[in-house]
Amino acid sequence: MARTPVLAAGGIVLRRETPPRFAVVRLRKRNEWVLPKGKLDDGETPRDAAEREVLEETGHDVDVHEFLGTLVYDSGGRSKVVHYWRMEAGGKPVRALMSDIREVDWLPLDAALERLSRGYERAFLENVGPIALQAAADAERERRALARAAAAERRRSRAAMGAPVIEEQDAVNPPDVADAPVLAETPAIEPTALAQSEGDTPAMAPDRSATEAGDVVEAEHVAEAALSEAPSSSLRDIAPGATIVQPRPRKNLIERVRDWLRRAA
Repeated sequence: MARTPVLAAGGIVLRRETPPRFAVVRLRKRNEWVLPKGKLDDGETPRDAAEREVLEETGHDVDVHEFLGTLVYDSGGRSKVVHYWRMEAGGKPVRALMSDIREVDWLPLDAALERLSRGYERAFLENVGPIALQAAADAERERRALARAAAAERRRSRAAMGAPVIEEQDAVNPPDVADAPVLAETPAIEPTALAQSEGDTPAMAPDRSATEAGDVVEAEHVAEAALSEAPSSSLRDIAPGATIVQPRPRKNLIERVRDWLRRAA
């Protein structure tokens, strides 16, 4: 009568590096390098057993992902059936290795294939290793896409609340204020020196004297001359968004005094 096969489970365990590295463990008694795995405890599911065995043999907490396949081979006159899942290990070990394991090593795929002592495990990893690498790369792209979507949603939420929308990269590394361009200052112009359009009424009290009117007209004349004679480079130095008031066409000084007297009458 055929003997009942031994059920076991393990992991194709990757650590996120460049390139990604696979876990191989060294048995203490046989001095062989093998994939991390172990037999199921009573009432334990293969997936739970795979996670437990990998933790015990590598010392790392792992995230268990998709099922990769089953390896069947003869072990001590009995068939051994081992189910494997793709797993991702945490950055640092969280416990000591179990007594049956001498050490764990993390190797790129080609080096891991050379390190394994058993031919059937090499053949299995040679087939499922590239699948695990592709699945890990796809999962990383999806993780980054979700992170970008979450960042965009946060920006939309801030905009809806009326808060200033800041690119997250700029918020982490704001530009150096010292590197910002310094805009040339524009000399201040007194309000009375700004030319007005023909239809505007001068902002002067009607009881001012003709002498005051002449002073104002002369001030306007000097301001307009200063603007018309200003070099174009000084206009280019005015900060963006600033309003430039252009002077109205010049009038004869006598005409200006007459206009003012008519309005003051």
